[in-house]
Amino acid sequence: MSSAEELGFNDPTAQRLERITTGADVEVVGPMLADILHDPRWIECDVALISGGKSNLTYRVACDAGEVILRRPPLGHILPTAHDMGREYRVMTALANTEVPVPRTFYLGDADSPLGAPFYLMERVVGHICRNALPPGYADTPDDRRRVGETLVDVLADLHSVDPARDGLAEFGRPAGFMERQLRRWSKQWDASKTAELPALDALRDDLVAELPEQQVSAIVHGDFRLDNTILHPTRVGAIVAVLDWEMSTLGDPLADLGAMLAYWSEADDSEILRRARIMAPVTAAEGFPTRAEIIERYARRTGIDLSDVDWYQSFAYFKLAVVCQGIAARAAGGSMVGGGFDNAERLVAPLIEAGQQQLRARPTA
Repeated sequence: MSSAEELGFNDPTAQRLERITTGADVEVVGPMLADILHDPRWIECDVALISGGKSNLTYRVACDAGEVILRRPPLGHILPTAHDMGREYRVMTALANTEVPVPRTFYLGDADSPLGAPFYLMERVVGHICRNALPPGYADTPDDRRRVGETLVDVLADLHSVDPARDGLAEFGRPAGFMERQLRRWSKQWDASKTAELPALDALRDDLVAELPEQQVSAIVHGDFRLDNTILHPTRVGAIVAVLDWEMSTLGDPLADLGAMLAYWSEADDSEILRRARIMAPVTAAEGFPTRAEIIERYARRTGIDLSDVDWYQSFAYFKLAVVCQGIAARAAGGSMVGGGFDNAERLVAPLIEAGQQQLRARPTA
């Protein structure tokens, strides 16, 4: 699930924590890593939160021996099927043998760990994460920015071309009926988190159900594919060195990923509706980045998938984001979010619904 600060509601700057979970001081982490990595230098280490909120919590752990990334579930109540550390670890480990760039995984710990929660360790990949802006001096020409956008599309196409059975992921999900289940899941999440009735959201949901397209193919689905869930090579413009945040990955309809990517994408000439519905900073509105139409054309060429129903998938992505924002607002009001700056979440719900309605109306008619 998209984390709060990744949706623009929190400062992603790393911050030192005195406690990383109820009942486990950061001093627990060092001895634990020293034992796992067979290196006593990890006993004295520094632990910094680099991603919190509703998503899995991500920590950078550093000592004289080097750096690793530790991921664990969020604090407080979570959905019973969400934040499965084993799934995230499993898919990244399997994809290490493919063209899809992922961090190297080290270790998977269970709920009986000293943290009192499951977790896993992976390498820290050096590069740029373009959350709010491109780094100064990086991809500073239109041609460079086009390469970044095109590579992102190519990585998504590569992911959707992976044979799950070949890479040990044949039982990673239930691809048949994927979008129907997604609609049910996010409808239930909306019912559980709404703080007021929103007939427009109910109407959008009903329209999505009524116009549900037939699934063409099955593939590994990332679940939250977008530019800032990747790490760009620090110097080689246009190269992606890692895809991050696999917590929602499964087997399903690959067009769910494409629809989400399009919903996150910004263009310079976006309508007022799309501007108000922007979850992310409009990094991709800069000159040179491919348009949504160009993304669709490139993805279709790379995969051979018929994209005549892509507007439905983009509309569903707006619906899902509206539900996510409402959930973030509800959790923030209940005090179960790490960090702050969540005031904008609830204000995004209505524009996202409107964007979803507009996108669904854009579908070609038979």
